[in-house]
Amino acid sequence: MDLVEIPAGWFGMGREDGHPGERPRHRVWVDGFAIARFPVTNLEYAQFLSATGALPPPWWTNPRFSGGDQPVVGVSWLDAEAFCQWLSRERAEACRLPSEAEWEKAARGGLDGARYPWGDERPTGASFDRPPPVTTTPANPLGLHALSGVCHEWCLDWESETYYRMSPERNPRGPETGTRRSSRGGAWRHQDPWSPVAHRSSLPPHLRYSDYGVRVVRAPG
Repeated sequence: MDLVEIPAGWFGMGREDGHPGERPRHRVWVDGFAIARFPVTNLEYAQFLSATGALPPPWWTNPRFSGGDQPVVGVSWLDAEAFCQWLSRERAEACRLPSEAEWEKAARGGLDGARYPWGDERPTGASFDRPPPVTTTPANPLGLHALSGVCHEWCLDWESETYYRMSPERNPRGPETGTRRSSRGGAWRHQDPWSPVAHRSSLPPHLRYSDYGVRVVRAPG
């Protein structure tokens, strides 16, 4: 798994012209961490299934979803957690889901004011009838791929639309409890897959959708 180091620092999280849950734009500090360059692919997830005997996600054998370089989709938040625990044992280092703040800081790649991870221009002429390969969509300045247009990516946090109004400045991890887990990234299945970098979404942690995948971070704590 190819990891990109993200240095500690401040960034502007959220957007003033977004949905209520994406406001207000606020200043956040995130400690240094490393994040996978790509979401987990089918090829990588197959190693987890083989090693653990876990049940494959829905659509696993469907030809539209089974390419080795496509992101694995149809994983619940609970599945994603189990994958991270297995990966931690395999790599002998702590791997987990990113917090929303970590995901957005990494996805912005230093372009704090930009609408998308790669800038302000929306890709044209692209639509998908299946999850595209993880190298298909534009990369951000840090070389991270598939941050919009590919799949929603589960995050560590419980979801709350009001959290930004009260979140701590340093290393926010979301509310302590909730009913839905947060996710980030635009998804292939939407009519408009190109979600802004600050866009937030969520699902109950047991659900499996054909546009939900996982990206891993290595970080202390």
